[in-house]
Amino acid sequence: MLDCAIIGGGPAGLTAGLYATRGGLKNVTMFEMGMPGGQITQSSEIENYPGFFEHDKTGMDFMDTWQKQCFHFGLKHEMKKVERIAKTGEHFTIILEGGEQVEAKTTVVCTGSVPKRAGFKGEDEFFGKGVSTCATCDGFFYKDKPVTVLGGGDTALEEALYLSNICSDVYVVHRRDAFRAAPPTMERVEKKENIHLVTDSVIEEAYGDAMGLQGVKIKNIKTDEITDMKNTGLFVFVGHDVRNEVLQDENGGFICEMNDWGQVIVDLSMRTSVEGLYAAGDLRVEAPKQVVVAAGDGATAALQVISYIQEQA
Repeated sequence: MLDCAIIGGGPAGLTAGLYATRGGLKNVTMFEMGMPGGQITQSSEIENYPGFFEHDKTGMDFMDTWQKQCFHFGLKHEMKKVERIAKTGEHFTIILEGGEQVEAKTTVVCTGSVPKRAGFKGEDEFFGKGVSTCATCDGFFYKDKPVTVLGGGDTALEEALYLSNICSDVYVVHRRDAFRAAPPTMERVEKKENIHLVTDSVIEEAYGDAMGLQGVKIKNIKTDEITDMKNTGLFVFVGHDVRNEVLQDENGGFICEMNDWGQVIVDLSMRTSVEGLYAAGDLRVEAPKQVVVAAGDGATAALQVISYIQEQA
């Protein structure tokens, strides 16, 4: 039986594995289908992780050292897909693809979330090369340059405000004539002279060359007029899909408490409503979706796992 099963191999899962094994647990396995690292491995440059400031290093380089460090202390990696998790008595059963089952005393779920794609032409082609879903991560690359933001909710406008302090102009494109953001957010946006609201419009196409994005074509859905916006940064905020499938039971319900958006409800110690079950990283409620926070979540969860197991002994 495992002391701890970790589901997901991003920054939260890797850090949970590091703290659990270095803290004395002997049987800790991380289940991750691909190479560990998470979404950050898609980034071309890392500037906002404390202590890491090497401009020639990519997200893949950044996470490579994490893997070596975590596995050094005894964390095992299984490239197997977890179908779901079940609480069986005092322990957990990890049901893997193909029907294989693994028993564990505790479980830390770090499956994260994935940004929704808007579906316009060129979005996939230029993702990571001008098209981004994280203003905090990539905004500084467009210092004193114009950028476009796609979206109409709180996240889109909050990120537009963030970008307005860095970029020369921020053009916010929204398909409706009114925004869904909270009134206080809208008031702040409207006071910013360099934020321009482009309503009743969609992104028709993102275009560029081998060097990256060069501009976007914006279509007014009422007039069909196309505006060619020359800029090298496009930030897409049309929501996230939380990867919570492993927490669903056979009937489609969830084994722990979730909010209306499918995020796991946890306390400050990453504890869920089920004893011995923890959630960390982008999967949890109010996650800022930053590597440094996900790592902290993983460490917190692992420390709680160690305490929980000691209490049960």
